[in-house]
Amino acid sequence: MIITTVGQGLIMSILGIGLFLTYRILDFPDMTTEGSFPLGGVVSVTAITYGVSPLLATFLGILAGSLAGLMTALLYTKGKIPVLLSGVLVMTSLHSVMLFIMQKASISLYHFPHIFEYGRGIKGAPSQFELIVIGVVALTILIGLITYFFQTDLGQAYVVTGDNEVMARAMGIQTNRMKTLGLMLSNGIVALSGSLMAQSEGYASLNKGIGVIVIGLASILIGEMLFQELNFTERLLAVVVGSIIYQCVIITLIKLGVNTNYLKIFSSGILTMCLLFPMFQKKVKGGMFV
Repeated sequence: MIITTVGQGLIMSILGIGLFLTYRILDFPDMTTEGSFPLGGVVSVTAITYGVSPLLATFLGILAGSLAGLMTALLYTKGKIPVLLSGVLVMTSLHSVMLFIMQKASISLYHFPHIFEYGRGIKGAPSQFELIVIGVVALTILIGLITYFFQTDLGQAYVVTGDNEVMARAMGIQTNRMKTLGLMLSNGIVALSGSLMAQSEGYASLNKGIGVIVIGLASILIGEMLFQELNFTERLLAVVVGSIIYQCVIITLIKLGVNTNYLKIFSSGILTMCLLFPMFQKKVKGGMFV
């Protein structure tokens, strides 16, 4: 159970990293996440059932998520619709898009291959070991690419846009392009998480994305609560640790007999406590806590 929890935490940490690119760097929450997460799974699983290789199907899921981010970016930058509302509009629209792709509410991978079978050649649910191996490999590649990207001029322009948009414009940076890039990267990464999760569970569903933004934000905030004064790569790794801890807390609640139908309220409670933690910490340090 612990190994499975760690494996799921690794895969869901990819979701947290995707949210980190918009929530922490560009400083806005992107509701598209709740649509791009299941979209990645739907596109990947459907593609596999049509004979596409799991690796290519996973890439198609990432591409679909990036396109969802692009639609949100266009509504936000060109249509001048607030980013939160833009995300909600795209998220709602994606429900119909996924239904069109699958032609039903869910689709199974039963008797079909998935990405966790590489190196094994046997169909069936992934083992605990394979879940961790694929999660570690995916995170290693992802964190390496993101770290390299933020060392480039384009990556630095992206960071400056999030830090100070006015200064970024004064420096000649096309801030709308940076926001578009951020939304596409973020939702592509989120879709990767959704694709891997769908393949690990053996099915894709329309309802997979409900509440995932809470999971992603909780992973980010838990990591930030535990670790401070980190460099960029270490902050990404902190998200991974936060995701694993979050999954452990949820599994513990289930083991204690909590009805799984009520887990969403506990998820929201965990996120609320993480958001309130800096305020309580400041009061304690200032001697004003009563």
